[in-house]
Amino acid sequence: MNNHPHPKFSIITVTYNAGKVLEDTIQSVVFQTYRNVEYIIVDGGSTDQTIEIANKYRDRISQIISEPDKGLYDAMNKGIRMATGDYLCFLNAGDELHENETLQKMVHTLNANRLPDVIYGETAIVDEEGHFLQMRRLSAPKQLHWKSFKQGMLVCHQAFFARRELAVVHPYDLKYRFSSDFDWCIRIMKKAAKKSMPLINSHEILADYLSDGMTTANHKASLRERFNIMKKHYGLFTTLLQHAWFVVRALLKK
Repeated sequence: MNNHPHPKFSIITVTYNAGKVLEDTIQSVVFQTYRNVEYIIVDGGSTDQTIEIANKYRDRISQIISEPDKGLYDAMNKGIRMATGDYLCFLNAGDELHENETLQKMVHTLNANRLPDVIYGETAIVDEEGHFLQMRRLSAPKQLHWKSFKQGMLVCHQAFFARRELAVVHPYDLKYRFSSDFDWCIRIMKKAAKKSMPLINSHEILADYLSDGMTTANHKASLRERFNIMKKHYGLFTTLLQHAWFVVRALLKK
């Protein structure tokens, strides 16, 4: 007898002029062997072939919208409001679910008696051809807790499946331009901890992340935002202490 639950997953892809990389992302979702999935594409009004590519798979995509937005996290919040699944996950254009059986394998880790608030796993880094480069430097801990992110973003948002009911009441904070996903994951985990709900490690590689080569300027801005987010959640002293350790660790690796 199969006692595995059968939750519905909402996979959301936010796009803007992503025609060069979108199709592989779409195929990684619509070819999943697990079928209780809705796929949502939130486009920011692309002027390239993005929507044309998405429409090729219209019968396999639940919702497609294309309209101007106020940036990445505004578009992601639109996706949250559109979603109807038990869990949701954001898969950027260019990123992919790791293999066609990814969601099926993830479901097999769940207990039908108590669905967790978060399911998480590992992320592989790939190039534009989809070739494996390396595993993500920060690996998922055996047991994740909101305090785990004091060590950095140990689970990237592509491998972080949150209960939709939590995401709806805790949308992305638009005051952050580059690191709102870091803040969002912490807030989701904090809420789960207050409810004493489990965060389940799937022990699977869930996503392939396209190495995007963030510009130096954006990288620095992202680091500043992450410092402020850590200070908000963990306090200034803990944040300063942790960043001192980051520096020491970097020096030891040289």
